[in-house]
Order: sequence, then C-alpha cells, then structure tokens
Amino acid sequence: MTPPTHLDGARVLAWAWSDLPFGHVASDTGAAPIAIHGLAVCRYDGEARVYRFSCDAQWETLQDEAYASEDEARAQLPAQYRAVAAAWHAP
Repeated sequence: MTPPTHLDGARVLAWAWSDLPFGHVASDTGAAPIAIHGLAVCRYDGEARVYRFSCDAQWETLQDEAYASEDEARAQLPAQYRAVAAAWHAP
C-alpha cells in the first residue's frame, strides 16, 4: 500500500510496506501490541535530518527516529522491525 506524500507534515523520501508486519510496538493503553506494516523515511522542510517513521496499516505514525541520512535511516532498522525484510521504494 503506497503511503501519502507526507506523514506528520514531513515529506516521504522512501517507504517500505509489508502485508505481514515488520514487527510490533507496545500500545499506549496497555492493549495488545500494534503491528507495524509501513516504514517511511521522511524530511521536514528546512531540516537536514531525516526521520524513519514506523506506521500501522493505515500509515498512522506510531514511532519515529532521527538520522543523519536516508541511507542510515534505511540501514539501521531496530531488531523489532526485522520480522520481514524491508524493500524500499521511492515515492
């Protein structure tokens, strides 16, 4: 599933999607863990850093992490998001 052009106001530079979750994150409410189906590398206007967003099945951002480059953001996936190999795409 293709993401929107922007997530949380940041422009999508690269994205990966999997029908099987890449991994899961804990819910804020203590409910069952939330499946991560989308990963996106994004940049806010005027910022040098990029962010890797971890998203649910509707491309809602659940976590983010800042990186110095797109390559670094794609390469440094945490172990919790390695259940499925990420195939990155340009928007």
